Amino acid sequence: MSDAFYHGSRFRTFNLIDDCKREVLAIEIATSLRAERIVRVLERLKTERELPNMIRVENGPEFLAQALQDWGKANRVLIYYIHPGRPTQNAFIERFNRTYRNEVLELY
Repeated sequence: MSDAFYHGSRFRTFNLIDDCKREVLAIEIATSLRAERIVRVLERLKTERELPNMIRVENGPEFLAQALQDWGKANRVLIYYIHPGRPTQNAFIERFNRTYRNEVLELY
């Protein structure tokens, strides 16, 4: 998800959610989110809980990068890509993103 500060500079957030438990596992915020940063978040999560069998992601460059694919193979986690232009395939995160934008980001 991306947004902008009041003065115009952009930032991105990586929101990681467990669909089954409806639990937010991580929110990472930065001006640039590269695959290596996503991998660091997932490695941190690995120390706190068991990894899922599958992670569903969109087709952004940070998710298509080789670093994330290599991490998935090394940890036996399937990286499942939704079809381009089909956000309903990831509806729960889309709803969370809308709520997060309305209730958190727009306040500040």
